[in-house]
Amino acid sequence: MLELKEIVSVSLILFSVIDIPGSLPIIIDLKRKGHNIQSGKATWIAGIIMLAFLFFGESLLRLFGVDISSFAIAGAIVIFLIGMEMILGIHLFRDDHSSSASTVVPIAFPLIAGAGTLTTILTLRAQYDTTNIIAGIVINMILVFLVLRSSNWIERKIGQSGANVLRKVFGIILLAIAVKIFKEHLLVIPK
Repeated sequence: MLELKEIVSVSLILFSVIDIPGSLPIIIDLKRKGHNIQSGKATWIAGIIMLAFLFFGESLLRLFGVDISSFAIAGAIVIFLIGMEMILGIHLFRDDHSSSASTVVPIAFPLIAGAGTLTTILTLRAQYDTTNIIAGIVINMILVFLVLRSSNWIERKIGQSGANVLRKVFGIILLAIAVKIFKEHLLVIPK
């Protein structure tokens, strides 16, 4: 049953975990590398991943013998490497300009529907009604789409030097988030 208080809570939790404003420097950086940001496609794929994980995530991880903590640590490593790219200006991931997947995948997964988001969705299932979680995901996907769609405008407003500063600052924040996820889940891995 839809309940406004739960929808607002779920939406705020997901918004803080997805942190699409914090991903803007990564999106701008991808555009500078020649990638065409496909806002609608990235949003749809991220939304589908989140909804699929809401219903099948725990079963899928169990099928592969992976616990939630191991999944979160793997995602933390990817986030850490993206942060390193942003701070050091190096390329750890292979650039493939010939494929549209190269522009959608790093945005849809792991930036929007990353390990932190997916483990949060599994956690929310224990606390909130599924319909309210779905509503929270939809609200966040609308916000994600709006931010992705206006990334050109935002880039023009902050300029080259502003984008460089944001990239470095958010690179450090991504590193900190990765370390936090890693630290939190490292202690709960079953022996």
